[in-house]
Amino acid sequence: MNLFVNKKRNIVIAIVVAIGLVTTFFMQQPSNKIDFSADVKPILNKKCISCHGGVKKQGGFSFLFREEALAVTESGKPAIIPGDPDGSEMIRRLTLNDPEERMPYKHDPLSKEEISILKRWIKQGAKWGEHWAYLPVEEPTVPTGKRRFFGLLKPEKPVWVKNEIDYFINEKLVKEKIQASVEADKATLLRRVSLDITGLPPSTSLAQQFLNDTSSNAYERLVDSLLASSHYGERWTALWMDMARYADTKGYERDAHRSIWRYRDWLIQSFNQDKPYNDFLIEQVAGDLLPNPTDAQYIATAFHRNTMTNDEGGTDNEEYRTAAVMDRVSTTWETLMGTTFACVQCHSHPYDPFRHEEYYKFLAFFNNTRDEDTYEDFPVLREYKNVDSLKFEKLKVWLQQNVSKEKYAEIVRFIKTGQPVINSVVTDAFTNSALADTKWLSLRNNGTCRIKKVDLTNRNTLMFRYSTGMEAGKWSIHLDSIGGPLLTTISLKTTKGWEIASVPIPVASGVHDLWFSYKNPNLKKPEENGANFSWFYFTQSFPGNDKPGYDSAQQYYFDLVRSNQYTGTPIMVENTNDLFRTTNVFERGNWMVKSDEVKPGVPATLNPMPANAPANRLGLAMWLTDKKNPLVSRTIVNRIWEQLFGHGLAETLEDLGTQGIAPTHQELLDWLSYKLMTDYNWSLKKLIKEIVLSATYRQSSVVSKELQEKDPANRLYARGPRVRLSAEQLRDQALAVSGLLSRDMYGRSVMPYQPVGIWLTPYNGDKWKMSEGGDQYRRTIYTYWKRSAPYPFMMMFDGAARNVCVARRINTNTPLQALATLNDSSYLNMARNLAYNIKKEEATSVAQQISKGYEHMMYKAISKEKLNALTTLYTQSVNVFKEDKLKACEVIGMDSKHNTPETAALVVVMNAMLNLDEWITKN
Repeated sequence: MNLFVNKKRNIVIAIVVAIGLVTTFFMQQPSNKIDFSADVKPILNKKCISCHGGVKKQGGFSFLFREEALAVTESGKPAIIPGDPDGSEMIRRLTLNDPEERMPYKHDPLSKEEISILKRWIKQGAKWGEHWAYLPVEEPTVPTGKRRFFGLLKPEKPVWVKNEIDYFINEKLVKEKIQASVEADKATLLRRVSLDITGLPPSTSLAQQFLNDTSSNAYERLVDSLLASSHYGERWTALWMDMARYADTKGYERDAHRSIWRYRDWLIQSFNQDKPYNDFLIEQVAGDLLPNPTDAQYIATAFHRNTMTNDEGGTDNEEYRTAAVMDRVSTTWETLMGTTFACVQCHSHPYDPFRHEEYYKFLAFFNNTRDEDTYEDFPVLREYKNVDSLKFEKLKVWLQQNVSKEKYAEIVRFIKTGQPVINSVVTDAFTNSALADTKWLSLRNNGTCRIKKVDLTNRNTLMFRYSTGMEAGKWSIHLDSIGGPLLTTISLKTTKGWEIASVPIPVASGVHDLWFSYKNPNLKKPEENGANFSWFYFTQSFPGNDKPGYDSAQQYYFDLVRSNQYTGTPIMVENTNDLFRTTNVFERGNWMVKSDEVKPGVPATLNPMPANAPANRLGLAMWLTDKKNPLVSRTIVNRIWEQLFGHGLAETLEDLGTQGIAPTHQELLDWLSYKLMTDYNWSLKKLIKEIVLSATYRQSSVVSKELQEKDPANRLYARGPRVRLSAEQLRDQALAVSGLLSRDMYGRSVMPYQPVGIWLTPYNGDKWKMSEGGDQYRRTIYTYWKRSAPYPFMMMFDGAARNVCVARRINTNTPLQALATLNDSSYLNMARNLAYNIKKEEATSVAQQISKGYEHMMYKAISKEKLNALTTLYTQSVNVFKEDKLKACEVIGMDSKHNTPETAALVVVMNAMLNLDEWITKN
């Protein structure tokens, strides 16, 4: 009986095994199904779309959208007939022998394999596929290496795996028959992860703590300490400043100063607080539109006030305002969504599914902001100083106690932001008047002009800013036309500077065009200016006149409006309804040729606007941070991966579209993107920790002969990252190791050493004045950034001028870089200080001094070969300096205390060590 049962069981097992083998065989056979994105799209992009895309539709045929590709062409018949490749004109033209008719025209014909793919694709229905980056982010299955065997799971965890990231990496390594590298030594990991997380070498105490820690979680504790460091925020702010095109000047010819450093402070604080990335974006795109926005949320919107403005005389404000709005569109797409969108300004995208009119629907979100291309960078958030700060706080208390919440919010908003004043630049219909220097309204005798559609409902007071000369004259305001009903006449005071006035006006309900006229009999010449106006504010009289303390509160109010005692940060503020701007499509991208009006909207191929999202920047921010958005989480994950490994999972950070380089590990990119939104709740610190804890990140960067042959660029991640440090990291780590680094945080930009003559500023005569004390040794992100003359060291090492958004720095390698680190005066100063500090160490010989210096820099012992080479350099230098004391003096500088040939030689050695490949590189 048992024998029979055993035989029966064996038969069943044999059948199961046979079925499994057959199933496995068929599952492993290549599929005949053609994938549009993987198989067809690369052929079209490479061979066809330059003539048959969004820009060029030769013969009326385009591959950009399926409906266009299947439409009737100029020949009167469609080029593609789904299901019928032999009847499709496209296939016929691809296979002709006549070079005048064969496609691609005047190019090599497609290969037989390419034509076969296209034929099979058409036979299968010519289905269009969506590009991977435009599909929703879904959680992929982690390839754990477990196999099914008779319904059971057989674990096959590679010994080197530490978290899920490694499974994705391991899958490709196994496929390519490549072995992962061993883990890097502790000293290498210490320096690598510290530079990656904080942008600085670790402190001596943290280094010793980690190097002496033998516990199994020593490395994780190190990572936690670095993530908690306040320098973390500075390091990641450096990344964001390129994309936010941060600068301390406005750009263009004058390139005048702009006070926007509080935005940099906001970035540092946000990163250090680990502000969820979705909130981080919402506040930058639309912080001013949040309910009762805080000062910090206003300042966050300076992200889109970093655009260049041109305040030269004779420029067209609307032209440059429009240019700034277009810059915001491009920056939003490139920074937040890793997509090139600028070309859609002129035509539908030639490679990606974005239509021409969709560009302007997107632009409409930004077109209704208050800022004009003006000298004063209006609007700004005022942060009052000294006495005015106290007045402001007292006024807020009085208002809270004596007026409604709505009126309190309105007055505080006006005092802090100037909203909703009407700028002079919106005036038009000029007669004997003009925009003086294109920035403010200038009315001459008998001059007139207009402001359109001003809502005067329940407004009985006019405040305005003006200046006059000679006898001031009278200014009249008429409703609806220059001969219409007179609203009010105002006698202006004579004032050489700018003055702010407040006058009562009759209540005139409804929306009206306001016509201004100016008369001054004392002006003898028609060209003489009578009055200049900067802005107008139609409002209600100051409330609470029956409350105690009214007179003092009203005086505080006027004092604050007139005050110059504040720091002003340019911010985004939305237009009021009566100043609402319509948006039109620009024909061929020309802002002067307007076509159809459009409303705010997003591309149809991406996620729809969330339910109840308003049609403004806040609604746009909600759309961007919706978990259904396919691009935002992928973009930031890809960008952080690039910062840690030297290149992104998708190399082209700026273009995840069909023309970008495809990801090497798409499933890993999607897995991390999904985790960021769900498990990590948009925490970038958790994302970074996950990556740096992986075995993939911890590998040694030593390149074996096999890896050099099979994967020289390390796209498969079979070894650790080995990339040159960024310009900021190069300077900051040298400052740190030399003992010169000032760790002061926040505040105005500083001016470290820079040779005379770098700045040749036209018009305003600004000069680079080197900061005093520790300020000249602050971290590089605090260095004053002039767009027309950026800090030379930064530019030498691939920094960006920041005229526009830069999503990725491309590393170069030029002799000028070595010349900079060997000869730059600031670098020589760092080498000096490092040498002085080393001489204080308990080292009795030169070899010991050099060894101490190396350990101080690299956290491990120096090799015998390096020590011998550097000792030889020292000996040769000492001999030179003994013969030529002037040279020694040049190396040491004016510091007579250290002016010896031996010290000068040690400075030379330390300078050489600051140029070692392993020092300027993250290994």
